[in-house]
Amino acid sequence: MEQSPTQSMVQSIMYSHKIAQLSKALWKSIEKDWQTWIKPFDLNINEHHILWIAHQLEGASISDIAKFGVMHVSTAFNFSKKLEERNLLSFSKRQTDKRNTYVYLTPQGEELLMKTFESYNLDTYGVHSGSLPIKDLYGKFPEFSELISIVKHVYGSDFISTFENSLSKFEEDFIEDDGKLVPIPKDKETTS
Repeated sequence: MEQSPTQSMVQSIMYSHKIAQLSKALWKSIEKDWQTWIKPFDLNINEHHILWIAHQLEGASISDIAKFGVMHVSTAFNFSKKLEERNLLSFSKRQTDKRNTYVYLTPQGEELLMKTFESYNLDTYGVHSGSLPIKDLYGKFPEFSELISIVKHVYGSDFISTFENSLSKFEEDFIEDDGKLVPIPKDKETTS
């Protein structure tokens, strides 16, 4: 069977290897930085990510957490249960959906998540520092349109839509004050 010119085995392997190698290198840096960031709060990356997703979605099913946290359902459930044991999440059913269990941030969970955001120090993050030459050159951080397109075709439009909505929500929920991230008080949200 003859391959078409657009389906070169060599090009495909080289492309897959390039994506794998670059993704692994980026993830290693991100993982180290993320663990350093949240270590003072006695959280691991999965737990912090779950808190963040529950905040962004204002309640999320375990399958939502698994999907948008890019983790196995059992991982999402097990770490969510650990967060519930620490009184950072609560589990409940919705009146409109008795089949799924949803997790919500407790006031303690919300407070802890806000403390992690407030403690973020951009000078200690390798990927951020590595992106600064691009920002200096073009006046903005990379937007990753090609990468977003690839992820959209792998995980679906819903994944990208939720991702983009979570970024918008984050911008609506926080302001920067004297170099620190500060949540916008809920009463100011409705008046602005």
